[in-house]
Amino acid sequence: MPSTTPAATRAPVLAIVGRPNVGKSTLFNRILGRRRAVVEDQPGTTRDRVEAEITWLGRPLRLVDTGGFEPPGEGPFSERVREQVLAAVGTAAAVLFIVDARDGLTAADLDMAELLRRSPVPVYLVANKADNPAREFDSVQFYELGMGEPFPVSAHHGRGIDDLLDTAVGVLPEAPRAEPAEVRRAQVAIVGRPNVGKSALLNALLGEERVIVSEIPGTTRDVIDVPMHWTGRPVTLLDTAGIRRRGRVGAGAERHSVMRAQSAAERADVLVLVIDGGEGVTAQDLHIGGLAQEHATGMVVAVNKCDLPLENGLTREEFARLVRARFRFAPWAEVVFISALLATGLPELRAAVLRAFDARQVRVPTPELNRLVQQTMARHAPPLRHGRHLKVYYATQAEVSPPTFVLFCNDAELAHFSYRRYLENSLRRVYSFRGTAVRLVFKERGESE
Repeated sequence: MPSTTPAATRAPVLAIVGRPNVGKSTLFNRILGRRRAVVEDQPGTTRDRVEAEITWLGRPLRLVDTGGFEPPGEGPFSERVREQVLAAVGTAAAVLFIVDARDGLTAADLDMAELLRRSPVPVYLVANKADNPAREFDSVQFYELGMGEPFPVSAHHGRGIDDLLDTAVGVLPEAPRAEPAEVRRAQVAIVGRPNVGKSALLNALLGEERVIVSEIPGTTRDVIDVPMHWTGRPVTLLDTAGIRRRGRVGAGAERHSVMRAQSAAERADVLVLVIDGGEGVTAQDLHIGGLAQEHATGMVVAVNKCDLPLENGLTREEFARLVRARFRFAPWAEVVFISALLATGLPELRAAVLRAFDARQVRVPTPELNRLVQQTMARHAPPLRHGRHLKVYYATQAEVSPPTFVLFCNDAELAHFSYRRYLENSLRRVYSFRGTAVRLVFKERGESE
């Protein structure tokens, strides 16, 4: 029986569909209240389904943005985007069909309407870019689509959105009972360079073609949030755009995609850093892995494409040693070998991620912590710096996720990096912080926590 199942508490889906550049992502961001989907003045910016949980009139719902629906052959991703749009419509409880009041009725709108008329769920026709009374009046032309009365709105200016949502939410079914408040959902970001197999890994973990996979670098642009359960544990997977070296990041959509990928890494509990086993560990892999250290997250290095020979014909044991040597700034990170193409190594990956997440929740009782710190310092005294020794008077754990320890001392500047590492290693030997970064904060006596 598979250990991966969809989230049992998913809210009803409200899908946003339409041809390219009619303002779907702008509407999505306006409803959400923040710039979540990448918006650029060029067709085809959105390719995958982008989802977010919102509440409207006290009703939870899942808002889904989709790529622009085009005839086959219009672009390298047109067929795959069509599949994603149809999948969104197939799972929706209601659909917002967006047309452009500025451009008027098009053949592509007629094609989309023909498809949506076969949908068994309510479809609301939305005439976007109705920024003034004249455009609102012009929206009557869309009656020709046979989809009923259009809702004139301006996603850019926020006009007409409330009335639209009030109507649409009224037909949505009640959401299932929410998870107990004490159950914390693990946020797991899949990160890495372009074309190492991040989206293929997400699809393999889901067991479905949830996101578009292509050999063309930069296919993924938005951060794709997918809630699910692993062996009964609530998890949200965040698929991200490939992060290139700073000097190679293009303007516009790519720049916004990379910024969102880095933001996803910041809000994640655990990073799954996907690297290409055939290419070995690159400098950019190390740079991306540094995000785990910077944001004190957990990290699992997933060596992908292990159905093919590893770099220089290395064995898995040899390659794992190479990874640990290169990622010496994060010796606590776990290494797993996977093939997203063949869906192998996934149980090991899931187990490593959940271990890292659990390690982030470990709390050390204050008496035990102080005893351990004093014993550790007695075994190996701090080095003399500027004629003085570091003295730690008291230690406490300030928070979990990440585990953060505050050590009150005589002078924080005396806590040399090497001695900080020595104290951290002592904590790790006693307590289970496998797979996650921890923070040691030195404060002088008298400073607040």
